[in-house]
Amino acid sequence: MNQHRSPTIRRRRLGVELRRHREEAGVTIDVVAERLGCSTSKVSRIETGHTSASPSDVQLILDIYGVGDSVKTELVQIAREARQKGWWHPYSTVLTGAYVGLETAARSIWAYEQQVVPGLLQSEEYAIALIRGARLDNTEQEIEQRVRVRMQRQALLIQDDPIDLRVVLDEAVLSRPVGGDAVMRGQLTKLIEVARLPNVTLQILPFAVGAHAAMDGTFVILEFEEEGDADVVFIDNATGGLFLEKSEELRKYISIFDIVRAAALTADASIEWIEMLVEEPLWKSKRRVTG
Repeated sequence: MNQHRSPTIRRRRLGVELRRHREEAGVTIDVVAERLGCSTSKVSRIETGHTSASPSDVQLILDIYGVGDSVKTELVQIAREARQKGWWHPYSTVLTGAYVGLETAARSIWAYEQQVVPGLLQSEEYAIALIRGARLDNTEQEIEQRVRVRMQRQALLIQDDPIDLRVVLDEAVLSRPVGGDAVMRGQLTKLIEVARLPNVTLQILPFAVGAHAAMDGTFVILEFEEEGDADVVFIDNATGGLFLEKSEELRKYISIFDIVRAAALTADASIEWIEMLVEEPLWKSKRRVTG
């Protein structure tokens, strides 16, 4: 299976196509559920890409819709691909959402981050300190699994056909010494290394910019290669995150990202600034608020 065609994106694509053919055929979800001998909620979850459908179920569904053989063959094959296990499957106990599967399928990723270094750019030591500080209820085994999957995700940046990654980091990200002085200096060095990859663009948004278009919060825009796979905006939170897929929502966030990119330092100037911070960190040179 193509590296950009993860089971998650195939399941999502299948659901979109099944819903489209059902609506074109004028068939209700109730009718489909009755023919399959399942609940209407299962059919709905198949159409939204939240659960997979067996190739035989897809065959039966498409028979109900009167779909032609060529389309049927294609969608049944997608159903087979959607049921394969992604590389992240062994870590399913600590991965509650679909983000990693969608990230694996993305052609390009645009991200704005206010608080922490994004997972694709984190050093292992930074990731350990961050997860340990943010997830107080996690066991050491769960922390280890989260770190391991985070490190494996970074292969997207250096694989044979790497993703195009564009990141804007708020200055606040560089001001918070997650893990302490040594860990944070190591993280800054990692940022410099990754920012020099030809497929990565990293920009810093300084405090001096003042109020800006992305002050409502962190977000990630995932763009996919195939025309039938709709792009999506992801907003992270403590319960797994929110996916926005409507075209007007996507346009809004692309506009916001374009505005903050224009306001941020250039990629070259950002690297130079981070190099300076390795020697003179913000958390050492600025007055701190104390208890």
